[in-house]
Amino acid sequence: MKYKRSVAGIILLCIVSLISAACSGKHTGDQGKAAGETLLSSSWDQVLAEAKGQTVNWYMWGGSDVISEFVDKKYGTLLKDRYNITLRRVPISDTAEAVNKVLNEKQAGKNEGGSVDLIWINGENFATLKQANALFGPFATKLPNAKYVDYDNPAVVKDFGLETEGYESVWGSAQFQFVYDSKRVQPDELPHNYRELRSWIKKHPGRFTYAAPPDFTGTRFVKQLFYELSGGHEKWSKPFNEQEFNTEASKAWVYLNEIKPSLWRAGETYPKTVAELTTLFNNNEVDFAFTQDIGGIATEIGKGKLPKTARPYVFDTGTIGDYHNVAIPYNAAHKAAAMVVANLILDPKLQYEKADPTKGWGDGIGIDPSRVDGENKKLFDELKFKTGETAVPADELLKHKLPDIQAAYTLALEEGWKNHVLFQK
Repeated sequence: MKYKRSVAGIILLCIVSLISAACSGKHTGDQGKAAGETLLSSSWDQVLAEAKGQTVNWYMWGGSDVISEFVDKKYGTLLKDRYNITLRRVPISDTAEAVNKVLNEKQAGKNEGGSVDLIWINGENFATLKQANALFGPFATKLPNAKYVDYDNPAVVKDFGLETEGYESVWGSAQFQFVYDSKRVQPDELPHNYRELRSWIKKHPGRFTYAAPPDFTGTRFVKQLFYELSGGHEKWSKPFNEQEFNTEASKAWVYLNEIKPSLWRAGETYPKTVAELTTLFNNNEVDFAFTQDIGGIATEIGKGKLPKTARPYVFDTGTIGDYHNVAIPYNAAHKAAAMVVANLILDPKLQYEKADPTKGWGDGIGIDPSRVDGENKKLFDELKFKTGETAVPADELLKHKLPDIQAAYTLALEEGWKNHVLFQK
């Protein structure tokens, strides 16, 4: 969900921000939170009244035309018609772009009237903002539609191992899957773990590649390899241990450098985004692509972005899945309207439409369907029968689902890949 992150830049800005706050005798983030305390204690009718007429600058990954169209046409229209709120989607290639903007404003002392109102955020970037005291909240459980979210689920209340504490609100869920063309690759030829994938790549030179980290799917491809070669994900649930990480990660670098000469363009270049990888796959330049959409790939097939014979599947050794969220910066100019957007996207009918590949893009739901009743309950029951071969069955996804790990390991993998694979000749 991102590309071209300056990790060192983010960390440096965090350090500068925290040092500046300490020197002033108070956290500047607390000033922004104090300004929003009234909003957090207000009734929902009062929030709606304040939000009326506001424009929400929603910074979000812009790599999918399907997602962008759904956000603009569905959410944008409803927000305008129901609440007189204007939704301005700000497309970015890397979530860190929005994070850097917030941190730059914080460093400059701009604690009110910030340019970012809402961020479609992932775990490592959420951790950066939370640790820099640069988030507004806790707002998530104050949303009326929060009643549909299972806040007893550890995967909901933790993001990359970090307690969310209500500073971000669920939007949907995702799980990494491989995509192949059943016309080009027969099911009995499919690799089902990284050892088999290495053999397949060497046997079919030039027909495989992956998006370069820090693209979200590229990072997950590398992270799952790291899991498999290090004996599983369990040992990485503890705090970051650099020595242990370097020992185990070196196995991944050896693997990735071993397959490099057999990759597309001999590994001299990589797709920058999963969208670029999908285009290569659709153009028959490579034989595999990736998706995160739990609801499958019917939407991409229908729009001609994937061949009609494309099918998703998962490795026997498991794939990483999680929830994705939205967060409001501490200095957002339009906090009330941002809360209304966060609440709207939890609406059961809209959650269904987002998950339905004929209406949305097959994104996994963020709410608990057991908490939904009436006509909306019937919609979720029907959803199970709509995807067919274009989706991995939900029970199979759940069986192979692996948790993500804390942000420190993710950043270390992304930096390690750049230093030990990308720049390795």
